[in-house]
Amino acid sequence: MTTDEHARLMRVNQANWDARTPVHLASRFYGLDQDLDPERWFAPFEWDDLGELGGRDVLHLQCHLGTETLAFARRGARAVGLDFSEASVAAATGIAARAELDVAFVRANVYDAVEALNGRRFDVVYTGKGALCYLPDLERWAGVVAQLLRPGGRLYIVEFHPLLNSLGPKPAPGEGPELLLRHDYLGGDGPVHRDATHTYTDGPPVEGATDSYEWMHGIGEVIGALTSAGLTVQRLTESDELPWQRWPQMVRTSSGWWRLTEPRIPLLYGLLAGR
Repeated sequence: MTTDEHARLMRVNQANWDARTPVHLASRFYGLDQDLDPERWFAPFEWDDLGELGGRDVLHLQCHLGTETLAFARRGARAVGLDFSEASVAAATGIAARAELDVAFVRANVYDAVEALNGRRFDVVYTGKGALCYLPDLERWAGVVAQLLRPGGRLYIVEFHPLLNSLGPKPAPGEGPELLLRHDYLGGDGPVHRDATHTYTDGPPVEGATDSYEWMHGIGEVIGALTSAGLTVQRLTESDELPWQRWPQMVRTSSGWWRLTEPRIPLLYGLLAGR
């Protein structure tokens, strides 16, 4: 698939995320009409891996509503969020203003981030849950990340495990408790087309642009892209917890997140890499 075709499909995704934004703003899932608690989106191991953020320049790529970006600002970072959705950037800017947090949000495709940020470099680049699947070319993405990092800077990825993606986002209607492989674990077989009027939240139906495209990326592909771009993988964590109840048989943990009692399988991973 050509770069032009990738760009076309990403424009379809951009329209979809513009349409998702009001749905997510209205959802109980994000709970933005309640007390803002941006740290609830983080597993404890993430803060251990990220370390001290006070006074650091932190860039959150594909930030959507900026909920995690606000947590970085609360910990003293000079935080910047970047997203290709104009509606998401506008919403994130408003949420940060209401929280009285000084966060800058920039609208740009992640592949154009170096130019959009005028060559600025960062101590930490963060990519959060559910982001990499919307990127068709991980090697190109890793090259962008390498340019965004200062020497000695760190990339931190926290993503849904490819095994979770291959099991699917939620049970089908009338489905039992069995864990069934429905999708590829490995990438390379082209984009997966979705046409859905509802997102991962409880929000109202999406209106207008319901089409989206996702690309599967195994952990080996992620690591290969990063090492090819000159980054060094420093830590890989696999976690059996999720911030939402994917299956009805999941139980709540002391962290407030959810896990399967059996089988114990990785549902989330954190990857720390340095430049």
